[in-house]
Amino acid sequence: MGTSRGDSTAAERSRRRTPFGSRLLGPADQSPRALRVRVQLMLTWLLISTNVIGAVVVFVISSFVVPAPAASGGTVLSLAIAVPVYVVAAVVVGAWVGTATTLRALRWATEDRAPTDDDRTRTLRAPQRLTALQGLLWGGAVIVFTVLALAIQPSRAVTTALTVGIAGVVVSSVAYLLTQFTLRPIAARALAEVPLTSRPRGAGVGDRMVIFWGLGTAMPLVGLMIAAIVALAGDQTSLTRLAVVVLVLCSVVLLFGLFITVLNARSVVAPVVSVRDALLAVERGDLDHTVPVYDGTELGQLQSGFNQMVAGLREREHLRDLFGRHVGQDVARAAAEMPGGGVELGGQAREASVLFVDLVGSTAYAAEHSAEEVVAVLNRFFGVVVDEVDRHGGLVNKFIGDAVLAIFGAPVEHDDHAGAALGAARAMARRLAEEVPEVGAGIGVSTGEVVAGNVGHASRFEYTVIGDAVNSAARLTDLAKDVPGRVLVARASVDRAQGEESSYWRSDGELTLRGRTTATPVAILVGSTHD
Repeated sequence: MGTSRGDSTAAERSRRRTPFGSRLLGPADQSPRALRVRVQLMLTWLLISTNVIGAVVVFVISSFVVPAPAASGGTVLSLAIAVPVYVVAAVVVGAWVGTATTLRALRWATEDRAPTDDDRTRTLRAPQRLTALQGLLWGGAVIVFTVLALAIQPSRAVTTALTVGIAGVVVSSVAYLLTQFTLRPIAARALAEVPLTSRPRGAGVGDRMVIFWGLGTAMPLVGLMIAAIVALAGDQTSLTRLAVVVLVLCSVVLLFGLFITVLNARSVVAPVVSVRDALLAVERGDLDHTVPVYDGTELGQLQSGFNQMVAGLREREHLRDLFGRHVGQDVARAAAEMPGGGVELGGQAREASVLFVDLVGSTAYAAEHSAEEVVAVLNRFFGVVVDEVDRHGGLVNKFIGDAVLAIFGAPVEHDDHAGAALGAARAMARRLAEEVPEVGAGIGVSTGEVVAGNVGHASRFEYTVIGDAVNSAARLTDLAKDVPGRVLVARASVDRAQGEESSYWRSDGELTLRGRTTATPVAILVGSTHD
């Protein structure tokens, strides 16, 4: 048990540190300034790093994969000048323009204001815009270097276009996934108040899987096919050359394909894990738990659906608590456990014990004290009564002015309802004398057959008990105000009590209760004496 609790606590701490699936993205409550700096740094880094990755891909493919004539002196010189210049220019322009335009579209988040519908749309489309920017830069590279090859060494034009094009595809796909990852905190703020119940925004999970399979696997294999075609056309079909092409291209597929697949898998797994952890928290009873919605696809719908579910559970639990406070938790539980979850009018006969307690001299006290003082006394009085009834397994059925009606044995059966009612009466009398000395209280207990159930109308009813035992308890309470200890119970209750409870009571003759023609044997607390 201790290990489980420790594990759940550790998981909760980890969830709070990484609400977006990574510590790199910071906490959910980070300041707008911290969010802006974090996003700006991460976007700049990813735009630079992806272009460097693209340059590496170009070098590997052009050097080892695609068969091509040896580079001439002019080609080497032109590439030595053009490649560094273009790559540096692309990195600078891409990082500057991409970061600036993205931050401008996300200004609402860094200024800590509520997003408009246009702000949400721009936020969710930011990864596509940055990906398009990368594609544009690398498309320009394809044109520049292909034209340069046609001008200096035409035999290398196809090779150049192929290598730069494949590199551009890899860079664009990596840029999309990393940008989507970086912008999770802002996407969460954009989607915080928007239930994703409509069609997913952008490519769904299935579409995304197919797209990145094509980018990470199909594209390199297409490159292999083109390399084979070029080799055959150029009569470069030696086994050694073919082996080198296959090995290097397979390495590219394994490395970059795995890299893209891992990034894509993490983008899918992170939202699922956040919902899984949240479900575990709800299972432990934490209905205040929500997950940040930072994905615009079906995964975001899953996160949003969880939040809506928890909101419904909170509302249901709140209503259940209110219902339980009004009718008693046992009545509420019994109603919830009925077939179909409904509540029927009517009742059933059963033996139960009824406790009635009423203040003595409350009218005079109210006339001599302020309303605030009267309310304070009543609250202390009701607090003692409710506490002891609950502690002894009873149900506080009604507050009647400054009186309370409690039931033992209904709606939930109690093996020793008489003993529980008597025990509650004893504890109640002692505590009221100590904790509410300003006023006295008479307590009566009676046991017998009652009809317990819901009375009223289908649209408005209450749980109550009706029967002779209820009337007897009320009459005994009136008489108890004038007996020692101010507790008077029916002898039948003492006779039905189990265990040692009956030893606390002694017979005190018979009384004819109001409205009765026959006498009722009664009992009082042992040690109580008549004045």
